[in-house]
Amino acid sequence: MTHSNNNTEHLTQLGQHVAAPTTPEEAILERIANPHPGKSYMVRLTVPEFTSLCPITSQPDFAHIVIDYIPKDWLIESKSLKLYLTSFRNHGAFHEACTLTIATTLVDRLSPLWLESALIGTHAVVYQLMFFGKPVPLRKAFGLLNKKYPSIVDVANFMNVPNS
Repeated sequence: MTHSNNNTEHLTQLGQHVAAPTTPEEAILERIANPHPGKSYMVRLTVPEFTSLCPITSQPDFAHIVIDYIPKDWLIESKSLKLYLTSFRNHGAFHEACTLTIATTLVDRLSPLWLESALIGTHAVVYQLMFFGKPVPLRKAFGLLNKKYPSIVDVANFMNVPNS
């Protein structure tokens, strides 16, 4: 398949048969240009079937991951993200380490205005939240976090993101 859109010509995995990478380090995360730069909106990625290996027992650990981010210049290309997350299936690490690795890799690759990563383990009630964005006063952060369901407007206001 040939991509005619300038936004996708550089992609090496989309529309191609690609073998799943065996490690997260081997995986290639591709990105596309944000088609709406300067607009404040949130991208939500949900992964209901994330799997990694427990480093102690070597048994599979299952989880549900939710990643929210406010893009700046880049969006993650979804097929490359699926392949990246698949690479954790044979990766021995606790969920905490996987969550941080995924979030920091996305932040490094996309440089979003804001990113939140949550992982809910199915073997036990485990909920981890990682925030990336510009530093804010702790009191202001607690004001947002104590809100039961913060909206994207709340998040954008929290981050002082201009709404075009």
